[in-house]
Amino acid sequence: MIDRKQIASVIEHSLLRPATSQDIETLCHEAIEHGFYAVCINPFYADKARELLSGSGVKVCSVIDFPLGSSTTKMRVYEAIELAMKGVDEIDIVMNIGAAKDGLWDVAENDLTSIIMATPRLIHKVILETCYLTDEEKRKACRVCIRAGAEFIKTSTGFAEKGATVEDVRLLKDALDGRAGIKAAGGIKALKDVIALMDAGATKIGTSSGIKILKEAV
Repeated sequence: MIDRKQIASVIEHSLLRPATSQDIETLCHEAIEHGFYAVCINPFYADKARELLSGSGVKVCSVIDFPLGSSTTKMRVYEAIELAMKGVDEIDIVMNIGAAKDGLWDVAENDLTSIIMATPRLIHKVILETCYLTDEEKRKACRVCIRAGAEFIKTSTGFAEKGATVEDVRLLKDALDGRAGIKAAGGIKALKDVIALMDAGATKIGTSSGIKILKEAV
């Protein structure tokens, strides 16, 4: 049985829609109060989140080329470096999905390698947007991400037509074979979803419903 504290410790309390400064303050205070692992926010408020969470133990995660993953490598590297300079702890990088679908796996890999090498202090989670990929493409994407140096694979942005599924997490776990962690994200709104995804192999959970989920665990 997964207890409330254990669940909180893997949740990245996410706010990736348009937000105000007050929204970010509320998010950060909630993360501290409930003991969430991290907040996950858009880059604009990275400085504010870092200041609000200083000394709390809650990590600051932000996103790269979100949610489409269709910018040039130079633009993506610059964004990652700026976030590193702002003091974030982790970045979620949307894979170049178009390149993957075109079979240009070397392009996708070189792109990710460039970002990861430019920000060695950070933890890197690569978003595959699994709903757009075949099972074989998901497996190839895992191999690409491992070679590029990613520490985690993330299922989804939460902005596509489908989010995390138990089946995808199981596939990713098998493909990764312990070489990287798995962050499940997208459409996770209930405690039963969290438990099922963790049982399947997820080691981090990205959700905007963390407080609701914890209430179910009481």
